[in-house]
Amino acid sequence: MSLSGRSPFSADAIHESDDGAVRWTGLTHAHGQPAEPEARRWLAAQLRDPDLSLWRDERQRPHLSPPHQDYDCNWSHSGERLLVALAPRARVGVDLERLQRRPRAIQIAQRYFTAAETAWLAAHPDLDRAFLRLWCAKEAVLKAHGHGLSFGLEKLRFAEHDGALRLIECDPALGEPAQWRLSEIAPEPGYLGALAWRPHENPGASL
Repeated sequence: MSLSGRSPFSADAIHESDDGAVRWTGLTHAHGQPAEPEARRWLAAQLRDPDLSLWRDERQRPHLSPPHQDYDCNWSHSGERLLVALAPRARVGVDLERLQRRPRAIQIAQRYFTAAETAWLAAHPDLDRAFLRLWCAKEAVLKAHGHGLSFGLEKLRFAEHDGALRLIECDPALGEPAQWRLSEIAPEPGYLGALAWRPHENPGASL
């Protein structure tokens, strides 16, 4: 399975992945307010279910209740923007961050990223953007997996090919790297995000 590249999109519009497997949108979001009500409204509209119900597992990851259990959802907010995704027969994760100066990017990378990723960052002409791209990609995969950052940022390695990040190595608990798809998202100037998903190999399967 190939990985799609960077995808800009307009705020408050609905977009699909190249294979139509994932829908996502960027929404306005009041800073400091809970994101779940806005995310739930968008998900309810997509599934045409005004009574849409969500539940959270022991790690507080959201899941859709029956009759929508074959779908997965995820969202992330930063500043005044909210990114929401919906995927059928797949696990999906998203991360959204504001682009800003990160003077300790290399030190953080040395502590939490792989040596190869740190070397790539150190040689990159736009360190702040490259660091954020890598961070968003890692967090999106780990949110889809369900453990989040506590699983370990060093347990998956990305590399840039033809201008896009690709997962090329990961802990066996995440499956095979080629099973994962990634879209890098630029919703508007000043924000970067990533959407990662892994299709279920069999109906009803999960990570």
